[in-house]
Amino acid sequence: MERLWAPWRIGYITAERPEGCVFCLSRESRDDAASYVVWRGPEAYVMLNSYPYNNGHLLIAPYQHTGELEQLPDSTLQELMFLARESVRLLKSEFGCEGVNLGANLGAAAGAGIAEHLHLHAVPRWAGDSNFMTSVAATRVIPQSLESVWETLHPAFQRALGR
Repeated sequence: MERLWAPWRIGYITAERPEGCVFCLSRESRDDAASYVVWRGPEAYVMLNSYPYNNGHLLIAPYQHTGELEQLPDSTLQELMFLARESVRLLKSEFGCEGVNLGANLGAAAGAGIAEHLHLHAVPRWAGDSNFMTSVAATRVIPQSLESVWETLHPAFQRALGR
């Protein structure tokens, strides 16, 4: 059996999981670094995915706690799409990705892991980012820590969006 050593992951594995909606908890947090929030707008915000598919995997969520797209006001929908566009732009400029998967899983039947709070995914992609580990061992290797990604994207969002 092959082993992939990642001893820094033990803190994550043994960490106590908070009760409640992860998006609402991040919305209420005042420590953006600890909650991995890279941008806060008037009606929506952008945060890192704690379970990323690739480094730089972003989640764009409204402050409103709903899993129903049709319940969001037009102004929130406009902000979500604005933040999606800016997320794609910044992922390309800061990480040099060659493409971005952008989408939402609406409802548990559609694959939403957290169906009760609507959110968009922006996943940076590079040609060849599915290497032998993914293809043969069914294992994703994320080459960058969440803290390092936050330290890159948080100031980039602040510069780009005016703070």
